[in-house]
Amino acid sequence: MTAPSTVGLSSEARNLHWLLTNLVEEVPGLLSVAVVSSDGLLLLSSDPADHTAAERKEAKAPAGPRGSAADLATVVSGIGSLTVGASKLLDFGGVRQTMVAMEEGSLFVTAISDGSLLGAHASPDCDMSVIAYHMALFVGRAGHVLTPELRSELRDSLERKAGPVRSGR
Repeated sequence: MTAPSTVGLSSEARNLHWLLTNLVEEVPGLLSVAVVSSDGLLLLSSDPADHTAAERKEAKAPAGPRGSAADLATVVSGIGSLTVGASKLLDFGGVRQTMVAMEEGSLFVTAISDGSLLGAHASPDCDMSVIAYHMALFVGRAGHVLTPELRSELRDSLERKAGPVRSGR
């Protein structure tokens, strides 16, 4: 994975980028990862497009969530909302992690803090327990630094990277 540009970011934001990059590079079978705010906005991601076709073929996995981190963030946010609602309805306490195993891959959603979520898309032959463990480590390392100020900085960084929105007219 190519490291995202961290120029102009605070040390906390750069550390979070490093943790996310390290997570994807070091955990076998992990294809893409997204950090999503409590309001469903993408804060940080590893773009699935960064994985070469050869890496995806070797992992026997598809390209990922339609090629965009925003799509993964949308799915993660939706699953997070659904499981929180189910937890409240069933009175089971807070949701810690959700895993969805599909024919062509797996999806993991882990609570970080204040409603923020870490979502991961993995190959179908991944070791689910290894991915769950490493996601829990990421949350333990990143949860305390994901303050409202840092979330705002990460959102602003993504908006600057995306550039101005152009109208189709």
